[in-house]
Amino acid sequence: MWADPQFSNYIVKRTKYFDAACEDVTYNIDGKVDAMLNAGDIAENGLLCEYQYISEKLASARTKCFLNAVGNHDVRLKASYKKTVKNFTGFTNDLNKSVGSDFTMDAFHYSYEINGYRFIVLGTDRTEFEESYISEAQLCWLDAQLTEASKTGKPIFVMIHQPLKWTHGLPDTWGSPINSAGSVGAQSDSLKYFLNKYDNVFLITGHLHTGIGKYTYEKIGNFHSINLPSLTIDNKDGECNDNGIGFVMEVYDSHVLFRARNFAKGVYMPEYNIDIPVE
Repeated sequence: MWADPQFSNYIVKRTKYFDAACEDVTYNIDGKVDAMLNAGDIAENGLLCEYQYISEKLASARTKCFLNAVGNHDVRLKASYKKTVKNFTGFTNDLNKSVGSDFTMDAFHYSYEINGYRFIVLGTDRTEFEESYISEAQLCWLDAQLTEASKTGKPIFVMIHQPLKWTHGLPDTWGSPINSAGSVGAQSDSLKYFLNKYDNVFLITGHLHTGIGKYTYEKIGNFHSINLPSLTIDNKDGECNDNGIGFVMEVYDSHVLFRARNFAKGVYMPEYNIDIPVE
């Protein structure tokens, strides 16, 4: 599980961490993972040349599929929302094809089932600079997905780039006095309402570039929220602010284990693991 690689064709410092992390998931991970999740801001400017480089580096990753959420950096500099959707979905579909997956997406919001567990990915319905705009139609779609998935009694995983307002140290961790700063934006309360209706929902976000520590996990009402650190950008406000960090998630009948890993160094960091019981 990664967030905010923000690969750039001109910010050289990030490249070494990104390349090392890609080598780790290609050569060091034992066996094949069921999926690689990326919680957005995959490319700095959403350029085709950036996506091409990323695709080349991840083409042989030991994963069965890729589930990518779109981030604000992937969309914010584009004049045409339709073109942005085409570029991002095409990039994700090409990645999946490279590892032999038949999964395809044609919109920023979609769902996919892995071993009986529902993964729901949300994304902005229009071009925004920092936040996401989640339309009423997408919120209704989310509710329907959650209703269907909840019938299994299994954990449900929802991924969107930005966290909810007043969570994970916001707005202080965004460095702003504005209440909604750093969050998903105007639909934050609506998202919270729908997520809170169901049991064993896990919300996965990025965006804040906050290291692993007290702001990584919190229980929000009835659901769990995990905010991932940045893969390549200098993290802050955590106990572990290293570059190249993220998690490997393991899902069991009784609990969900988030194993902290430094992908740039190829080592687990068990002291930062997060183990959440399934109720």
